[in-house]
Amino acid sequence: MGTFVFGKAVCKAVAYLMGMAVSVSTFSLVAIAIERYNAICNPLQSRVWQTRSHAYRVIAATWLISALLMLPYPIYTTTTTPPGEPHITQCTHKWPGSNVKQAWSVLLLVTLFLIPGLVMIVAYGLISRELYRGIQFEMDLTRQAKAQQNGGSVEPLPPCAEEGDGCYVQVSRPAGGAVELSVLTPEDGAQQEAARVNTSRAKLLAKQRVVRMLVAIVVLFFVCWLPLYAVNTWRAFDPQAAHRALSGTPISFIQLLCFASACVNPFVYCFMNKRFRKAFAATCSCGRAAPCYRRRPRPPEDELTATGASLSKFSYTTVSSVGPP
Repeated sequence: MGTFVFGKAVCKAVAYLMGMAVSVSTFSLVAIAIERYNAICNPLQSRVWQTRSHAYRVIAATWLISALLMLPYPIYTTTTTPPGEPHITQCTHKWPGSNVKQAWSVLLLVTLFLIPGLVMIVAYGLISRELYRGIQFEMDLTRQAKAQQNGGSVEPLPPCAEEGDGCYVQVSRPAGGAVELSVLTPEDGAQQEAARVNTSRAKLLAKQRVVRMLVAIVVLFFVCWLPLYAVNTWRAFDPQAAHRALSGTPISFIQLLCFASACVNPFVYCFMNKRFRKAFAATCSCGRAAPCYRRRPRPPEDELTATGASLSKFSYTTVSSVGPP
């Protein structure tokens, strides 16, 4: 704008809300990373406290922390008139001194970029390692099943406790306490082995998709936000050199990257997940002529949830009652 015509109150509100939007977005990404880590790497413990009320508290905490963190913006943002141009009004940050401006830029760099980026790298790195173990286990199961189908022999898989991948075996017992194994014909055994191979392959592909998505999340975060925080820090310490190098197209492109993050995040975090798309369609159908969808039974474990709950260590083990021929 050539001149800011909305007054000092709107100037302060715009600066405050823009800062809060960036802060809430970043803290939400960090919260999602931590929630996913606990859901995948600590599934038993996380199911106790990952409830709807917990989600509400996390959302409220992100907004509260952001509101407190961005208070300097309404305090030090105001409308000013450049010297010699009384007909022009600008909405700018008026810091008490260069030291305050530099400290504020470094604080934002650390709080909204370095720490969140480090948390996301560690959380998604541990998740990827856990999923990689599951991928290796599924590949071993598939090779074993194929070898049994071909009539060959294969060494049994090592116990889960020795591998350390945290898989568990759940065997349902009747009321009497005894476990009965039904008599299977060779044809039934072959069908069950084929079904197990298909299930293992589906789980393997699903885990690989999730690993790729996690890598994309971290890469997009750094690509979209690293240029902005680097430029803001440069501006705080050497404003004249930064202005000469970045004015015009470079700074416009850097700001465009920040806006792009708001466009790609919903698709990366939400719409790439099949269950989220179904729930979103069901929510949007409420209030229309068509009735709302009722809650459907839980889909197979190869459909990975947005929080990764179905990626728990239980999905690493397939228990088969079919012995070798």
